[in-house]
Amino acid sequence: MHSSLSLSPSSSAATISRSHHSFPITTGRPLNLRFCGLRREALGLGFTTSLNRHLQPQLPRHQHSATVSAALSGNGSAPKSFDYDLLIIGAGVGGHGAALHAVEKGLKTAIVEGDVVGGTCVNRGCVPSKALLAVSGRMRELQSDHHLKSLGLQVSAAGYDRQGVADHANNLASKIRSNLTNSLKALGVDILTGFGTILGPQKVKVGSSNSIVTAKNIIIATGSVPFVPKGIEIDGKTVITSDHALKLESVPDWIAIVGSGYIGLEFSDVYTALGSEVTFIEALDQLMPGFDPEISKLAQRVLINPRNIDYHTGVFASKITPARDGKPVLIELIDAKTKEPTDTLEVDAALIATGRAPFTQGLGLENIDVVTQRGFVPVDERMRVIDANGKLVPHLYCIGDANGKMMLAHAASAQGISVVEQVTGRDHVLNHLSIPAACFTHPEISMVGLTEPQAREKGEKEGFEVSVVKTSFKANTKALAENEGEGLAKLIYRPDNGEILGVHIFGLHAADLIHEASNAIALGTRIQDIKLAVHAHPTLSEVLDELFKSAKVKAQASSPVSEPVAV
Repeated sequence: MHSSLSLSPSSSAATISRSHHSFPITTGRPLNLRFCGLRREALGLGFTTSLNRHLQPQLPRHQHSATVSAALSGNGSAPKSFDYDLLIIGAGVGGHGAALHAVEKGLKTAIVEGDVVGGTCVNRGCVPSKALLAVSGRMRELQSDHHLKSLGLQVSAAGYDRQGVADHANNLASKIRSNLTNSLKALGVDILTGFGTILGPQKVKVGSSNSIVTAKNIIIATGSVPFVPKGIEIDGKTVITSDHALKLESVPDWIAIVGSGYIGLEFSDVYTALGSEVTFIEALDQLMPGFDPEISKLAQRVLINPRNIDYHTGVFASKITPARDGKPVLIELIDAKTKEPTDTLEVDAALIATGRAPFTQGLGLENIDVVTQRGFVPVDERMRVIDANGKLVPHLYCIGDANGKMMLAHAASAQGISVVEQVTGRDHVLNHLSIPAACFTHPEISMVGLTEPQAREKGEKEGFEVSVVKTSFKANTKALAENEGEGLAKLIYRPDNGEILGVHIFGLHAADLIHEASNAIALGTRIQDIKLAVHAHPTLSEVLDELFKSAKVKAQASSPVSEPVAV
């Protein structure tokens, strides 16, 4: 979630020389995770079966000047009074997921995009960042003589080509963007080019022309943009956001990262692997404030302390001036509580990783009497938009970063699918506590549900006991075979009934392992049942197997869903 910021300019304090830096931190931050929830079609897979399933006789459809006509047009029949059954404003991961599910449900669907298909995730977020992190992971392996020698390997000095690394990230984004566009066209979704403005109920203007589209239901899925606090001047070269950093136009010798959340952590992994020195500037009193405290403590010991990273906590970057006229980037720091000046840093570059802000300006929300809250569109638990009087706006929904419920790409997609379920007659409420999140550092961090403090607060309020069990990657055969035994898995649960309250993992492939837990929460599976599941040996999945088996639950396992099958 976002915190409001009030940063006052500070007077200059003593400049800290490069050899004596210990530095401070950023401003309030939203959960700035940007992780991709792309459907199979986005990777260029499964088109044939999808088309065979959804192909319908071609129907005549109203053409608009702003329409990029789809390859197929049999994506449902809209009522004669509307151009479309469903119109989605925004073609990011959330809009894409909603569009694909709408086609599956037989809705005549269009998607409006004023920039490029794929949104932040594909073009300026989780997709290109994973390409850079893949490089940093390889570099860390090649640079670790101890790790390689333990495996019996000998490798000469590792190096990299900066432009080649940047091209890898850009090419991946281009490929996924193309696959997304082709998947929408192939399934018969019209792509309307231009910025969407709501003119009134069920009516949207597309682009600067007078092209007006009507739809029975409308979904706002406009996403977010990097949040830049007051006093920070972005020049795109030496003071940058994640949008600029993903282009990797340079690898500075010393870079300050304002914010130690997911974005900041991932970029610290990239920059230190490529040879940069990193300084974190964090507004709160501890690094990685959004993580479970125990996981955060372990992650700091592994991801920060041994690396060329230092940090300042409890401070704001009240003013950042880009490098110019031969002078370095200047960062003025103030105490987060007293607002008194503390230090001035001189660095080669600064990355602003203070979270993201909703992109909702210019949507025409005033035309339907909707007032945003810090830029977020107010919605209920079914993603239905709420107007200034607290009433639901008929046939209008908002998903993803624009509503601020959970700023994750795959959460946006899940919300979009939930909306489609509702407009096609099936009531559905998404359980956001079942949505996992991941940070793709080396090793990775993943989580789902509540942190331990959150769970204990909930238990105290509602009157139930909370228990915690943990397992180590050091006891896992596969992790030891990879010589990657550093890691921990933590289960937070109710011992009275076996309900899973939260799972947190730090270790090898944590982002892949978390889904067994997230699916269990989504399906309501209790620990006493899931601990009877069988996991292949030797695999990393046994980390969770041991975790669930370690839990002490008073309730007995439920009856099997079906009769056992003899083989």
